[in-house]
Amino acid sequence: MLAFAIIAIVLAFVFTYTNGFQDASSVGASFIASRSALPRQGMLFIAGMDFLGALLGGSAVAFTISGLLLMEPSDQLVFVVLAALIGATAWNLLTWKFGLPSSSTHALIGGLIGAGLAAKGYESIAWGLRELLAPPHELTGLVKILAFLIFSVVIGFVGGYALHRWVKFLLRNAKRSVNDSLVNLNWVAAGIMAFANGDNHSQRQLGIIAIVLFASGLSAAPEIPFSARLICALMLSLGTLMGGWRIMTTLGRKLFKLEPIHSFNSQFSSGVSIALSTFLGAPVSSTHVISLSLIGVGSAENPRKVRWSIGKEIVAAFLITIPATMIASGTVYMVIGAWA
Repeated sequence: MLAFAIIAIVLAFVFTYTNGFQDASSVGASFIASRSALPRQGMLFIAGMDFLGALLGGSAVAFTISGLLLMEPSDQLVFVVLAALIGATAWNLLTWKFGLPSSSTHALIGGLIGAGLAAKGYESIAWGLRELLAPPHELTGLVKILAFLIFSVVIGFVGGYALHRWVKFLLRNAKRSVNDSLVNLNWVAAGIMAFANGDNHSQRQLGIIAIVLFASGLSAAPEIPFSARLICALMLSLGTLMGGWRIMTTLGRKLFKLEPIHSFNSQFSSGVSIALSTFLGAPVSSTHVISLSLIGVGSAENPRKVRWSIGKEIVAAFLITIPATMIASGTVYMVIGAWA
């Protein structure tokens, strides 16, 4: 069983790498497409801030993820996590191949639910419905995760729209040279956004690793070793550098023509949404927060210039990722679960 635990941990690191060219790469899309930074220069900066966010961030999101499965530490739990990671990683690679901004968060959540249901049925998942309906009406489990997945993209869209309208009003008489100041502000906003992204997104895999270490008897409690945090930080930043260009093309060039003002407003509203969710211990999808924020900014600028067909593809991926990875991971568990 030790061998399967090691495979699951290694696959968690591989998933973090694929996370880099799904969620993390989207952080640099508007930053670079708005010509606030050269591509190589911008991606190195984003990858560096992702690394720092993952290395220096907290653990609240990790423990939210690790609490999603209501299963006792066992060999079976290791197989559930392994099946979830296989399904989620396969989905990340498939959507990356077609340049579609899918969500690693949705993929991982769907993978855990699908594999958990295949292994132990309905009672294996912390749904959070009882806690929501009964006093004191707490947001926990899957209900909390889904609520913040929706809340974060709404904040991204509404915040992007409102902020762009406000900033355009403030700068209505500004000279063209104001773009120089906006470019400098974009570096600050992109850095903060990338740090928040690295913090939130590395914690999902750290939560998975904590489950595997505890379930396999390699740790006495669900704890996160610093070595795991360091490797996750490295894999996230490498994934951003090596594989993010397809996603960046969709977000940065196909939605509408971006200027520095668009990038700043999107980065700021997205950063607020992700930072707030991370503080409250909720995993979110940077891809979808940024995507909807950009659409909000574009709508405030001129709705007719937004390529809504791309937006529809993003929303479609939002809706199908969890069901698709549930089916994939459940199927994988049925195959490998014979050893549990």
